[in-house]
Amino acid sequence: MNTPYKNIAILGAGESGTGAALLAKKVGCHVFVSDRGEIKKNYKAELNENLIKWEEGAHSEDLILASDCIIKSPGIPDKAELIVKAHERNIPVISEIEWAGYFTTAKCIGITGTNGKTTTSTLTFQILENAGLNVCLAGNIGKSFARSVAEDNYDYYVLELSSFQLDGLKNFKSNISVLLNITPDHLDRYQYKFENYIASKFRVTLNQDENDYFIYNQDDPVIMEYLSKHPVKAKKLPFSLDNEVFPGAYIKDDNLIDGINNKNELIMKFDFIALQGRHNRYNTMAATVVSQILEVRKDVVRDSLKKFENVEHRMQPVADINGVQYINDSKATNVNAAWYALESMQKPVIWIAGGIDKGNEYDSMKPVAREKVKAMICLGKDNAKLHEAFADVINNISETTSMKEAVRMAASMAAEGDVVLLAPCCASFDLFQNYEDRGRQFKNAVLNL
Repeated sequence: MNTPYKNIAILGAGESGTGAALLAKKVGCHVFVSDRGEIKKNYKAELNENLIKWEEGAHSEDLILASDCIIKSPGIPDKAELIVKAHERNIPVISEIEWAGYFTTAKCIGITGTNGKTTTSTLTFQILENAGLNVCLAGNIGKSFARSVAEDNYDYYVLELSSFQLDGLKNFKSNISVLLNITPDHLDRYQYKFENYIASKFRVTLNQDENDYFIYNQDDPVIMEYLSKHPVKAKKLPFSLDNEVFPGAYIKDDNLIDGINNKNELIMKFDFIALQGRHNRYNTMAATVVSQILEVRKDVVRDSLKKFENVEHRMQPVADINGVQYINDSKATNVNAAWYALESMQKPVIWIAGGIDKGNEYDSMKPVAREKVKAMICLGKDNAKLHEAFADVINNISETTSMKEAVRMAASMAAEGDVVLLAPCCASFDLFQNYEDRGRQFKNAVLNL
C-alpha cells in the first residue's frame, strides 16, 4: 500500500477516526489522534494496543498543524477554527472515506439521500451477500470504511454516505452511486441554504465517468431540477413510481419491474416484499437496480427482498400491548422521514416527536398529520416551534422531557387499534446521546409498561 502522506493528524476518535488511525498505522504513517471530547474506552484500548498517540479534551494545534494531512471526522464542520487554520496553511483536510479509498481497488457502491440510505444500503448489502459476492457494508453504518480496508480484503463495498462524509471527498469515486431523495436537512451546516445541501448530496457522483453508474429517483423534483443544470457523466439509471422507465426500475400493477440491458423484467409482486410503504418502494427499486448492474440472479433478488428485516430504529415494531402497536422510528430525524412514517400508518396514531429543530419547516406535514394523528406528545427541551406548527391540525398536544413519561402518556391516550409512533422529526441531542439511545429508551419504556 502506498500513501501520499507520512504524518497524519486525525480529528475525532469515534469509529471513523479510529478506523482511519488503524489504517494509517498499517500503511506506515506517523499518526496522532486528537478528540476535543472524551474518547470511548474501547477506542482508547485499540489506539493503545496499536501504539497510536492520542489526546482527549483538547486539540494540540502545533502538533496537528505540523502534519502532512488532516483526516477529520464528519461531525466537525469546515468552519471550525482549526480546520480554517489548516486550509490557510494549505494542509489537505480530507474525510475518512477519501483516506480509505487510497488503499483499495474494490468496487464501491455509494448510497446517499436525505432519507432511506440506511435501509437501502443494508438491503443492497444483503442481496449481494446472498449472491455470494465478497462484500462489506460500511461508511455511515457499522464499521468505518477505513477499518474495513485495514482489516480485510473485499471485492465490493456498499457505503452509506452522509452529506458530511461526501463533503470531505476529493479523488474518491463510487463505481455505482445511488441518490434516493433530497429534502431540507442539516441546513445549519450549510449556511441555511438548501442549494448548498443539494450540491453536497450530488457529490456522490464526484469523479464518475461514462464507465460508472448513477441510480436516482426520477420522481424527486429537486434531483431532476439539479440534473437538468448539472449533467453527470455516469450512465443514468432512474427509478420511478410515477412513470415506466427503461433502463431502470418502476412499479406497474403493483409489480416491481427492472431492466438495464435489453428488456424490462418482472422481479416480483410487491405483496411478497418485506419492506412496505411508499418510501420503501423507492428503497427497494434502488437496491434492485444495483443488483442488476452486478448481474445477481433474479431468484436471489426475490428471496432477499422477501426475507429482509429492516434495521433497528427504522420503522421497527416493538410490541403489541392491549391491541396498541408501538413502532420505533427514532431514525426519522427530519421532516421528510417523519412524513413517510406517518403516511404509511393505516391506524390512528399517537405521535411522539420533538428534539433539536434543524431549521425544519413543518407545513408539508400538516395534511398527513391532520389525517393520521389522534394525539401528539412533544418530547424535547424546547417544544415551542413544534407545538405552534401543529396546534391548528392536532387537537390533543402534550409535552414532556422524559421518554418514560412520553410512553406512559401515549399508552393512556391510546385505544385498541391505535399505533404509538416514535418519529421525532428532530435531532436527539437535547435529551439523548444519539438517535440509537433515544430508540432504545423508547423500546425499554414500552416493554416496561
